[in-house]
Amino acid sequence: MCKRLLCSIAILSFSLSLMAQSSSAPKNADIDPAAVAALNKMGTYLRTLGTFQVKSVQTTDDVLENGQTIQTNGVIELLAARPNRLRAEITSDELHRLFFYDGKNFTIYGQLVNYYATVPAPATIGELIDKLDEKYGIDMPLVDLFKWGSQSDSAKDITDAIDAGPSSIDGTSCEQYAFRQPGLDWQIWIQLGDYPLPRKLVLTTTDNSARPRHSQLLTWNLAPSFNDAAFTFDPPDGAQKIAIAEIKDWANDQSQTKTGSSK
Repeated sequence: MCKRLLCSIAILSFSLSLMAQSSSAPKNADIDPAAVAALNKMGTYLRTLGTFQVKSVQTTDDVLENGQTIQTNGVIELLAARPNRLRAEITSDELHRLFFYDGKNFTIYGQLVNYYATVPAPATIGELIDKLDEKYGIDMPLVDLFKWGSQSDSAKDITDAIDAGPSSIDGTSCEQYAFRQPGLDWQIWIQLGDYPLPRKLVLTTTDNSARPRHSQLLTWNLAPSFNDAAFTFDPPDGAQKIAIAEIKDWANDQSQTKTGSSK
């Protein structure tokens, strides 16, 4: 995935958090209050889910240096049991990676290379997400599902928000919403009824002439069957344990490299 699109996804996550927590719609004639209210309702509902399983089928446009766009595909499967158990698996043409969290330890395993790393983990999924990001620079798969509506502020970056009308995703009735902010257009399809789940998400980077897109198609199971072993990593034969580099160590290495090259 290109760095620009990764940045756009991070901006989207933050903007959704701001909008969902805002007590009132931004005072902008181009922003439909109903669209903001729908995000608020979705974020509130997601935070009530104790256990869930979700599958995300993803497509991402990578923009080459010559401007050509190459589309890649991937699948993420995630099982969560709040407050302190999570398992995720990422499969794509380039990698096959698994994440395990049992409330005490976090393990990341690269199946193609047969390497794994384990570190002590905090007491909740939310704390784990923050620790992995701040200390190791690791983004948990589908992190938005745990972050939407978790911060308080105004949605000052959103310039347009509309209700695009009813739609159907895999036979499920949804309402489609479209939003715009500097550098990014994004759409979200939210399931209608008592279960306002996000069913589809499309992001378009608008400050790149190639306008790369990232899309997610989400399938939910709100009553998954599992046991505790699902969240515990059991190293396969021949697996090699390695250490996870901390951000500060990487920064120090970069600084020393620059210092050495300047001598």
